[in-house]
Amino acid sequence: MVATTPETAAASAAVRQKARRQRDEELLVWPDLVFVEFIAAMVFLLAITALSITIDAPLLDRANPAVTPNPSKAPWYFLNLQELLLHMDPALAGVVVPTVALVALGAIPYYDRSNEGQGEWLSTPNAWRLTWIGSAVGSIGSILLVLFDEQIHVRLFTGLTGSAWPSSLNWIRNARSIQNDLPWPEWMRSIPLGNVLRTDLLGLPKLDLALNIPELFVSQIIPVSLMIGLPIILSIVLWKTGEAKTRRDHMIAQFSGFIAVYIVLTIIGTAFRGQGMELLPPWEVKMPIS
Repeated sequence: MVATTPETAAASAAVRQKARRQRDEELLVWPDLVFVEFIAAMVFLLAITALSITIDAPLLDRANPAVTPNPSKAPWYFLNLQELLLHMDPALAGVVVPTVALVALGAIPYYDRSNEGQGEWLSTPNAWRLTWIGSAVGSIGSILLVLFDEQIHVRLFTGLTGSAWPSSLNWIRNARSIQNDLPWPEWMRSIPLGNVLRTDLLGLPKLDLALNIPELFVSQIIPVSLMIGLPIILSIVLWKTGEAKTRRDHMIAQFSGFIAVYIVLTIIGTAFRGQGMELLPPWEVKMPIS
């Protein structure tokens, strides 16, 4: 039999107190979690029901496989990718960019290895300011790039001055004009790869493929440089100005910018693209007629 001393009794009381405190801090599945989920589900159901009653959704005729609606848009969650397809190479916008974005998002926990403040939203002192900075840079930058590629600056110049855009500046009308209006050497527009990649030496058919340097520059090199270079410049500026002091600070700014770009491209693809995917004011965007 072990004798009980004041020290052991105090230790036992402390252990029991700690176990009781831990039980008090626990959240049970029922009723804590399930009840909150039930309330959220009911609020969501009532909101959807109210929207269904009050908003008259425009329904078109039965789909005709022989007639393509104009515009033909992807589901809303893919409209940001469809918007990217208008500004760069389709393989880059539809395959490479989403894959790299998903890998980069998954790599954030491996880059930010600090154990301090794990599981907390906006845990650093400058988190809110960095969120607003990243969101502003991402949204404003996306809007400016889309407007440039849609030649809005050309329309504004024509409307304000009443004269045509100077022919000497045609190469900065939009990204595609760099390919068409700059004096590229003719040999750069068609470089046969069959003379370099000698597949015929392996017994395979000769590669019938030509490399177009201007098109490669406009549809791939420029977009990739902007998507990689602008976030790097943002992090450098935040680091130099002392706004971002830790890896988590940089990740908060970059993630906020990514979400802002995602939302802006979705809104543009949803409300600002009319027939032929032309950029229009929302009040001029018409429903496709089948």
